[in-house]
Amino acid sequence: MRIIGITGWSGAGKTTLILKLIPLLTARRLKVSTLKHAHHMFDVDTPGKDSYEHRAAGATEVLIASENRFAIMHELRGAPEPPLEVLLGRLAAVDLVLIEGFKRAPHPKIEVFRAANGKPPLHPGNPSVVAIASDTPFPEAGRPVIALDDAASIAGMALSAAVAPSAVDWRRA
Repeated sequence: MRIIGITGWSGAGKTTLILKLIPLLTARRLKVSTLKHAHHMFDVDTPGKDSYEHRAAGATEVLIASENRFAIMHELRGAPEPPLEVLLGRLAAVDLVLIEGFKRAPHPKIEVFRAANGKPPLHPGNPSVVAIASDTPFPEAGRPVIALDDAASIAGMALSAAVAPSAVDWRRA
């Protein structure tokens, strides 16, 4: 398994880019998973469903399965958020994991930058940003800059920059 991050400020287009990358990568016969960081409360379950009620009753983990999919919901119940390397270890083995968010984690990342967002670029002073997908040129970036609408080139960069999780110095996080 190899990993590459897709990072940037909210509104830059990370999810839109990932939605373009997944079919390009799977067309190359790669198994691709995603891992997304959320900065807000979220729930993948619905009040009134048995699995939701199990969690509400105090279960730490609820696994729900059918012939089409399964999901594990894990309640932290006040425990700290697990580090990225621990979360990666919970995924089934695939060829590539696209990690959305986790700006400060030390894994290699492609920064998504959109000038209209009005936020500063992340790459200056951040050595884990190995390339930039942007609607703005960055001649001084010191790393590849790819047009934000060139998903095929970004997919190629993602594959060439991806590393095994064991190659990352997670202590830098």
